[in-house]
Amino acid sequence: MITKLLIANRGEIACRIMRTARAMGVATVAVYSDADAKALHVRSADESVHIGPSPAAESYLVGEKIIAAAKQTGADAIHPGYGFLSENADFAQAVLDAGLIWVGPKPASIRAMGLKDAAKARMIEAGVPVTPGYLGADQSLERLTKEAEAIGYPVLIKAVAGGGGKGMRKVDAPADFAASLESCRREAKASFGNDEVLLEKWITSPRHIEVQVFGDAHGNVVHLFERDCSLQRRHQKVIEEAPAPGMDEATREAICAAAVRAAKAVDYEGAGTIEFIADASEGLRADRIFFMEMNTRLQVEHPVTEEITGVDLVEWQLRVASGEPLPKRQEELSINGHAIEARLYAEDPAKGFLPSTGRLEVANLGADYCRIDTGVEAGAEISPFYDPMIAKIIYHAEDRETAIDGMWRACAVTAISPVRSNAWFLHRLLALDEYQSGQMTTGTIGVHIDALTAEPKLSAFALQDAANEAVIPDWWAEDRERIEGLAGFRLNAARNTKVRLLVNGEEAVAATFQQAASVDDNYSGFQGVAADGLRYENGAVFKVAPYRHDGTGQASAADGAIIAPMPGKVIAVDVAEGQAVTAGQRLMVLEAMKMEHALTAPFDGVIEGLTVSAGAQVQVDAVLCKVVSASTE
Repeated sequence: MITKLLIANRGEIACRIMRTARAMGVATVAVYSDADAKALHVRSADESVHIGPSPAAESYLVGEKIIAAAKQTGADAIHPGYGFLSENADFAQAVLDAGLIWVGPKPASIRAMGLKDAAKARMIEAGVPVTPGYLGADQSLERLTKEAEAIGYPVLIKAVAGGGGKGMRKVDAPADFAASLESCRREAKASFGNDEVLLEKWITSPRHIEVQVFGDAHGNVVHLFERDCSLQRRHQKVIEEAPAPGMDEATREAICAAAVRAAKAVDYEGAGTIEFIADASEGLRADRIFFMEMNTRLQVEHPVTEEITGVDLVEWQLRVASGEPLPKRQEELSINGHAIEARLYAEDPAKGFLPSTGRLEVANLGADYCRIDTGVEAGAEISPFYDPMIAKIIYHAEDRETAIDGMWRACAVTAISPVRSNAWFLHRLLALDEYQSGQMTTGTIGVHIDALTAEPKLSAFALQDAANEAVIPDWWAEDRERIEGLAGFRLNAARNTKVRLLVNGEEAVAATFQQAASVDDNYSGFQGVAADGLRYENGAVFKVAPYRHDGTGQASAADGAIIAPMPGKVIAVDVAEGQAVTAGQRLMVLEAMKMEHALTAPFDGVIEGLTVSAGAQVQVDAVLCKVVSASTE
């Protein structure tokens, strides 16, 4: 058995692996970059080794540094987690050549499934159903155009070395094919160093179904049933669940058997996932589910499989890598209940899912009845250098309806501040009729994107509650002098006094009624006060404060203040002090996590108080300048 394990990763997956290793009595070694020096995974490990600067290309992606760290600490095995070097066959081989145990599939298996065209060809030989399409060596425009016409539009162009949603283009008509092909090839070349593509028939009602497989060095391969990962945004999974809704036993048996054949075709060892696309236009049917690709590693969504099977997949990984046979046979595995996972990210859905960075002053994750896999805690920094995942919230129940309800409530009480999160987006997503009924497809989020990402508003009840506090309840009388100075309020104010509040920088007005709101007994949306000056409701966090009428209070967009929506770098300033601007005119551009965000004028006016220039680093909510309306000058 492995005695000391180095985890070549960071964040929640590093912490997750350490949890199992610790339970098995295996010592752990963390590696970390400059940005992660104080990270939770570093503090959770028995030992840690610094491997370089913050950019992943100079630290977590440098295999030589990781192997050297293993040698330095006496680790006898390396677990790659997922992402980074987890599916890098050359790194896997280097680990083995260094005399270390590689906790993953053999390098040859990784290579066999690394290119989509070669993988599909191998699956056809193994009798695994594949999506109708073209994966030939002739990559000329003429041949590809001809094949697309034979397949029938719409078609999907996919980079053979692609992944993560990159290098993919849907083409609806022949006239668009050449331009889409050129764009796809350009992106594939830049992302993967390979511009070859394959063509597939576009599935009109697609469901993303995947099967967890596991093999050992003794020729045994089992499946641990399926997961549904159809709720995606731009090919990135958002919510996953197991088992797949609407899956009958005959279809389950067919798809899982195909997954086992796929794994055996590449002599697979360890944890892997066979991904399928299902044409769900007439429900899930065995003859309408097609192989897409294999992920030769542990998946982000592996917890839902663990929850319904009672299996610790990381424990299985460590045992199999140590040469042991699989702990269970196929007939010993069964499905128990239903599990859902929601990915909590540091991003702002209302602003195009703009990444959010900074210090987590408040980090209330999920609920006490949930499993939370995370690599952060209150006080941690969300860095611009890595994936913006904060946590995975996982809930297991006896049936799907109960699981959805529990996850919905967990997202409702999640509070992240001042970093933005997608908790309220997840909360809305779980309430969609298509999801509740199990009729979602990979396009569901796109169809409802406007409603799902509309800026959340504080409810009338929560606003009323904040207003009641603003007029000073009697039990605060002992602190009367301090509180009355806040905004001119008095304890003897009339009960219907109009109270002006700032909610996230925008002025809001509320009336107080006998210091308590009249609320329907069934109302449960308002969760309470997360911290001083903050309120959270249905996954959204609001800053609430009395509005000062003397003009010295917090700036707001309604006042014409241009406020930084995120910490970042100013890469362009297009205006000067005193310059006249028109509504919608670009004023400056911020950059964070390699994404650009343009700030524009809210109305016609003149620039005043310009505080930044190109190259400046700014913090979230910093006032960068102000647009003053000509009518108020």
